Amino acid sequence: MLFQWGMRRQKERMNDGVQQEGADHSGEAADVLEEPLSPELAVNIDIIRRATGESSDIVIRRFSLGQETQMKAAIVFVDGLVDEKNVYEFLLLPLLTASFPLPLEEKERIQWIEKKLAAVGGIEQVSDWKRLFFNLFSGATILLLDGAALAISASTKGGQYRSIEEPQTQIAIRGPREGFTESLRTNTALIRRRIKNPNLWLETMQIGTVTQTDVAIMYVKGIANDDIVTEVKKRLARIDIDGVLESGYIEQLIEDQTFTTFPTVYHTERPDVVAANLLEGRVAILVEGTPFVLVAPALFIQFFQVGEDYYARFDIATALRFLRVLIFFISLVAPAIYIAATTFHQEMIPTQLVIAIAAQRESVPFPAFVEALAMEVTFEVLREAGVRLPRAVGQAVSIVGALVIGQAAVEAGFVSSAMVIVVSVTAIASFATPSFAIAISARLIRFGLMFLAAILGFYGIMMGLLIMVIHLCSLRSFGVPYMSPLAPLIPSNTGDTLFRVPTWMFRERPRLINQKNIVRQSGGQKPQPPAPSRQEKGDES
Repeated sequence: MLFQWGMRRQKERMNDGVQQEGADHSGEAADVLEEPLSPELAVNIDIIRRATGESSDIVIRRFSLGQETQMKAAIVFVDGLVDEKNVYEFLLLPLLTASFPLPLEEKERIQWIEKKLAAVGGIEQVSDWKRLFFNLFSGATILLLDGAALAISASTKGGQYRSIEEPQTQIAIRGPREGFTESLRTNTALIRRRIKNPNLWLETMQIGTVTQTDVAIMYVKGIANDDIVTEVKKRLARIDIDGVLESGYIEQLIEDQTFTTFPTVYHTERPDVVAANLLEGRVAILVEGTPFVLVAPALFIQFFQVGEDYYARFDIATALRFLRVLIFFISLVAPAIYIAATTFHQEMIPTQLVIAIAAQRESVPFPAFVEALAMEVTFEVLREAGVRLPRAVGQAVSIVGALVIGQAAVEAGFVSSAMVIVVSVTAIASFATPSFAIAISARLIRFGLMFLAAILGFYGIMMGLLIMVIHLCSLRSFGVPYMSPLAPLIPSNTGDTLFRVPTWMFRERPRLINQKNIVRQSGGQKPQPPAPSRQEKGDES
């Protein structure tokens, strides 16, 4: 069938038009993917050309093997996906400079070639077109032999990748400066440099019927909960989509709850953060083509933790963590409190302050809710414009736009000065939240609390916060309660929540995440001052 399919090519070119031929290629190529390779070299090369639509980046190099017995062969690779130096020096050159006759048996031919390619890693025999095309577009070089219904795939991955740089979204004052890149193998290497243990297991699969994106899961065997690992694999295997271009695709398809503004899967581009989570029993999900690695299960308090918390003293880390939680609360309720206080609860404001606010609002024609809503929407527009524009222009637009629009709005009497201050403080608090995923959740909930404050005052705010807390307590991340270890309360794990205990007190891993190897470190590691020497005791006496 394959031979006839390849031999029909010349007739089709003469008889069919270019448009009809292009339409036939896609259908025939899809049928060929399920077929084995042909023993005819010319037919195999013809199939590759037609299946790829004569793509210009598909490089085919024909040559002959052996000295006494000449055998036709060809290598095929994709320009830009391979390291061409390795292809020509370690693959093609050894075959062209063979110093002994080529064996005649097909099995001996394959064995001889595999020995000649010992300098190249990832040698694999391929017998079907589906596997051949997957290896080809994954950066491998394919060796085709005339008279053999097999191909040899050699790993020669290369091409241009972004170098390792400092993460742009999680900048740290103290700690490693390395960040993940778009290369899956580089990312796994960055994690293995930090966890040099054979129990760090890596499993790779392909997701996406068209893109065939490499997706890897990493976990520490013996520390990670087997039930969670099994659940992660099950959810990944259930994904049936044409393409995965970023880890956000995976996140949305494996999360427990869709209709919630709170993230139930943590993502980071810092290798040290991923390594720390693996040591706590979590599972990391890495996706080819993105520097953002997913970590599951995720807890609410986890989004207020940063790597610096564990590199600094516990008292400093505790103070900063309290500050982050306070910042999150301010970004959530500040405009709503202003609306409720100025609309329903003026008696709660000091007299001099309420007189000053009343004087400012005397010329404002809008109620406090409309005033706050207009300012919040305007600031969100400026924020989005600053993100989408080029970096140099975007920063200028954000700063100049906020200053000019804010000052002009106050002078024109559209908003009061107090409202500008409230919105500015809210925006700064939103920027100071360590995780963008949790910060954008606060931005969305803020509008709902503003609406409740405009209708019911502080009662509406309390009702909204109560509904939010109930919703948070109902969430799960791969079966783990989202608010643990606070709800349900686990006293032994509360040392790394709103405050952080000294490092020598971290004796257990999170219980709901890890149910096997709970012990993290042995006791008795509390720092002790050295015992006084005999001379010091004599001096004291």
